[in-house]
Amino acid sequence: MQPAFIRLVDNLRKQLEASDWQGTYEEHSIWPKGVSEEVKARVLQLQSQLETATADEAVQMEAQLAELPAPFPGYQLCLAQGNRQIRVDLWELCYHICFQDYDADSGTSPSSDRPEEAGVTIDATLFDAAGEVDWQRLDDKTQRVVQQVFDHLSGG
Repeated sequence: MQPAFIRLVDNLRKQLEASDWQGTYEEHSIWPKGVSEEVKARVLQLQSQLETATADEAVQMEAQLAELPAPFPGYQLCLAQGNRQIRVDLWELCYHICFQDYDADSGTSPSSDRPEEAGVTIDATLFDAAGEVDWQRLDDKTQRVVQQVFDHLSGG
């Protein structure tokens, strides 16, 4: 996913430079499903306290954090044009690049041979016969996904 993410950000930059949209990136936390607000608050509190903790306190806090669910970083591109503002989830775009027929609503790739199994199907066309990344195909698909984002912005 890392090569796709890097190409995605680079292609978004190129499109932004050629458009009248302004873009900024924001990081946010993505929590596992079912984590309560109380647990989220406790994790964030411990992480904040960890910054100024003594060595002994830090050991205790890290032990507590190890027992709690941890968020992973999410990234959004915040686009603005006049009074219009749009947020684009960069991981969702990466999923569209890396997976075959990715459906953002379900978080899966439809599979006609096993519809009862939810999951994703890696886009095998992004690899060459030796199983290595086909950089040209990855670049081409990334450019198509980015173009779709900007086409959607202009109503196309």
